[in-house]
Amino acid sequence: MSDRFLGAIGLSSMTVKHADTAIALGSGDVAVLGTPRMVGLAEAATLAAIADRLDQQETTVGVDVHIEHLGASPVGSLVQASAVVSNVEGSRITFEIEAHDGERLVARGVVIRMLVDRLQFTARVAALGATARS
Repeated sequence: MSDRFLGAIGLSSMTVKHADTAIALGSGDVAVLGTPRMVGLAEAATLAAIADRLDQQETTVGVDVHIEHLGASPVGSLVQASAVVSNVEGSRITFEIEAHDGERLVARGVVIRMLVDRLQFTARVAALGATARS
């Protein structure tokens, strides 16, 4: 399995809007890209890295995120994230993440996703939802 994913690279980018700021997200009180949105950008890059390597019945779910948000990106900034698969152990896929605002490194870290069977996973989630509504 590791040969299929190892070394895969994905990219994701965004232009920071007011809705992406720490103020709007409730994670701070300044008008810069909020860390929760940075995490989302990093996860989007991980998905882009492996999307064309997944079988139709497979998907991945995020299970661990460690992001160092190193620099501020004001509204209007173009932030680009990259993800590289650095390790695969069984169904556990590890990605090294970097994000840049122009030439500045503004975030780095690790995201771990688990490879799961799409139908089995959605069935388990549906069962949880039915239990929660009971």
